[in-house]
Amino acid sequence: MVLLENESFLTELTRLFQKSRNSGSVYITMKRYDGRTKPKPRPSKLAANPLPPVSEYKCLIRAHLGNKKLSTIVNAKDVNKFQLAYANLLKGNMDGLKKKDKKKVGTSTKATQ
Repeated sequence: MVLLENESFLTELTRLFQKSRNSGSVYITMKRYDGRTKPKPRPSKLAANPLPPVSEYKCLIRAHLGNKKLSTIVNAKDVNKFQLAYANLLKGNMDGLKKKDKKKVGTSTKATQ
């Protein structure tokens, strides 16, 4: 997985969307990131050595198409700027979506008396 800067992540994500027009789907995940690179210790070991509290959380964003994987970490102060650019990118590249087919509701015929 390639860890990119925010701007280069958005440009590479645009390329992924262009590749997905032919075939495939782009999968995007967002989650809170506390800066740890090692797994969280088990509760028994955690009691002996407590982890220091995190002062500021970050946002980890991952995207993949087939075997091409991208990721970036967005700091809390850059979230608004990144979200605006990210939203514009999504609006511009999600034009190939299909609408769901509506199920036809059978009309019941009742005898009127």
